Amino acid sequence: MKLLVSVVDAGEARAAAAAGADIVDVKNPAEGSLGAPAPAIIEGVRAAVPPELPVSAAIGDMPDLPGTAALAALGASRSGATFVKVGLWGVAAEREAVALLRAVRDGVTGAPGAVVVAAAYADARRVAPQPLAPGLLPAVARAAGVGVCLLDTAIKDGRGLLEWLAPDALAALVAEAHAGGLEVALAGALRAEDLPVLRNTGTDIAGVRSAACRDGGRSGPLDPARVRALVAACAATPPRASRGDR
Repeated sequence: MKLLVSVVDAGEARAAAAAGADIVDVKNPAEGSLGAPAPAIIEGVRAAVPPELPVSAAIGDMPDLPGTAALAALGASRSGATFVKVGLWGVAAEREAVALLRAVRDGVTGAPGAVVVAAAYADARRVAPQPLAPGLLPAVARAAGVGVCLLDTAIKDGRGLLEWLAPDALAALVAEAHAGGLEVALAGALRAEDLPVLRNTGTDIAGVRSAACRDGGRSGPLDPARVRALVAACAATPPRASRGDR
């Protein structure tokens, strides 16, 4: 399981890369769960980390505006993002979600290697009007022809992913996505102790921000020691079930 660490600037990106993060993610927490950073921030992060280290960037908790989403995706990919994350905030129906994702996919067509990440919210029922139900995420991502599913939380009040979806539900979603040829990332106020649970779901990527910060809050400064501990937790081999647990 890879570790994605969200950063807010080039300085944090260098620290995350040096501490072993597998993916450096750029977002603007002031603008929401998947708040979009300025293009210059993405460019600065891309320049600050090794060329082989993937950079991802959020383009926002997106309303149902496919043209706006496509233009934002183009800007993120041209600024250096390999993974372009779009939050399916303003769409609830599958058809709308697929149309939005296809627009984003088409927006990055000219950027070699760019991958679109379709993001839904585990706590969607707390948002009014409700965004796409999380259980529909693999189906809409597959229908839109994008590469990665991300399940995050919409409201950042300390209640994490595992408070909204049980491990078996997450494992079922991961299995469905993998069956459709998709990679999966899971995020949402994850703590170090949550990582073994996520490993057992089979997810490909765990995304963190608050757990990597010095004070445990997403607005605090990045702590390289915390990042190193999270990297180690992701790389650890999951414990085998004992004969009595089977």
